Amino acid sequence: MKIARLLIANRGEIACRVIRTCRRLGVHAIAVHSDADRGAMHVRLADEARAIGPAPARDSYLNADAILAAARDARADAIHPGYGFLSENAAFAEACAAAGITFVGPPAAAMRAMGLKHEAKTLVSAAGVPVVPGYMGEDQSPSRLAAEADRVGYPLLVKAVAGGGGKGMRVVRAAGELGEAIRGARGEAENAFGDGRLMLERFLERPRHVEVQVFGDSAGACVHLFERECSVQRRYQKIIEESPSPFIDGATRAAMTAAAVRAARAVGYVNAGTIEFIVDADGSFYFMEMNTRLQVEHPVTEAVTGLDLVEWQLRIAAGEPLPLAQQDIRQQGHAIEARVYSEDPRRGFLPSVGRVRRFVHPQAGPGWRVDAGIADGDEITVHYDPMIAKVIAAGPDRAGALALLRRNLDRTAVFGVGNNLSLLRAVAAHAAFAAGDVDTGFVDRELAALTAERQPEPEALLLAARLALQERRPAEADAASPWGLGDGWRPGGPAPQAVGLRTPAHRRLRARLLELDPDGLTPRAALAALGELAALARDA
Repeated sequence: MKIARLLIANRGEIACRVIRTCRRLGVHAIAVHSDADRGAMHVRLADEARAIGPAPARDSYLNADAILAAARDARADAIHPGYGFLSENAAFAEACAAAGITFVGPPAAAMRAMGLKHEAKTLVSAAGVPVVPGYMGEDQSPSRLAAEADRVGYPLLVKAVAGGGGKGMRVVRAAGELGEAIRGARGEAENAFGDGRLMLERFLERPRHVEVQVFGDSAGACVHLFERECSVQRRYQKIIEESPSPFIDGATRAAMTAAAVRAARAVGYVNAGTIEFIVDADGSFYFMEMNTRLQVEHPVTEAVTGLDLVEWQLRIAAGEPLPLAQQDIRQQGHAIEARVYSEDPRRGFLPSVGRVRRFVHPQAGPGWRVDAGIADGDEITVHYDPMIAKVIAAGPDRAGALALLRRNLDRTAVFGVGNNLSLLRAVAAHAAFAAGDVDTGFVDRELAALTAERQPEPEALLLAARLALQERRPAEADAASPWGLGDGWRPGGPAPQAVGLRTPAHRRLRARLLELDPDGLTPRAALAALGELAALARDA
């Protein structure tokens, strides 16, 4: 079977990323969109698009019936679910099969086997994969959970058996905290996943988070594409990922990747998946969960292997064997990915919504990649994940990749919405990160220092003021008239101009400009130099 027409049941940067591979392979890309996304980047990039419902995700991107109807209407051969939304929904995978449409992902049975954490741990443990000691039983009574907590020992982790993303999780350091933690985790899990069942795990102090990319085909072959380190997180959400891990040694890498392949084979896994491990300070590793889809951070694996993972997904979904045997897959160089979000790290990572006025970044080139889902003028709404882009730096070694990441983060800016770029720059510049000495609690421990306001240089303020003045033109002005330029032009020479500026901490500044060379201060140069300024006030 050949996939000629692919419907992408997703949005944002992952939809754009799948479309790029479709273009290269000559596959007709079909986008879907909610009412809010009618003019979104993924819609503009696709060969055609179908509307699937109102803005709320439950009425559009989570509406399996609407997506399948769109696929039938567009005569799609296959559906790529991306990540999130319906990507790990076994019922949706079955519905695709019933409709005669190929689901680009694993069999529904594999999804179900790995979908509940407690069942997945029982399954992989039988396959010889180490798991964290804990309790995963059906008896959910407070008394039984308390007894099992005493057996496991403190500190421990109370964890929802369903879902992910850090929801339904609580760290408990003493018996007196257990009751409240159970109530809080259960309520959160019921609201997020419709399943309030919990499990207990021994809590590892300052662990690392390392995952292994795996692929399987329908003939039973299974390989790994090495590991990714994902320890830089906030509230269990990844911020920066890299490959290879700067922490594990060759022996641990060999043992971990072999365990990941055993775990995938235990469920007859097909297509792309990720086995996630938690790693103790002594190098001991334990199975955490399996994500039965393509990961957000897959570009770092692509950078160090030279492979297109979406192409692999499409070929395997079409019934082809794995493109390479294990001995032919090589890990070369180093890659680091940073996630750019529309959120405010100084205010508890609250999402920031609004129109993106400018998104400035170095253009893709050797060792540098930008996977974006928005462009200038696009809207960030309350309805979806606030990711703006992923930026990926690669080099022959970690030092080279990190140097490039630092340099290019300094040349990246987002205007119109709050964002986490200052946090990413601070992490990349931190001595502990440079040494590869971080764990999953690093960001939380260092958050105050990582989010401390850094005042922009005076030169940057002047450049920003120049940009603001250039943009402050009367809407009704005649473009051919010097009176409508808004740049201070007067018959007798330039007039003084004033502009208000606002820093990330909302400290107001004013700049008074007398003469500026318009040819030497372009809007793009101003944005690139500014970096730290989160917003510009147009009014003087």
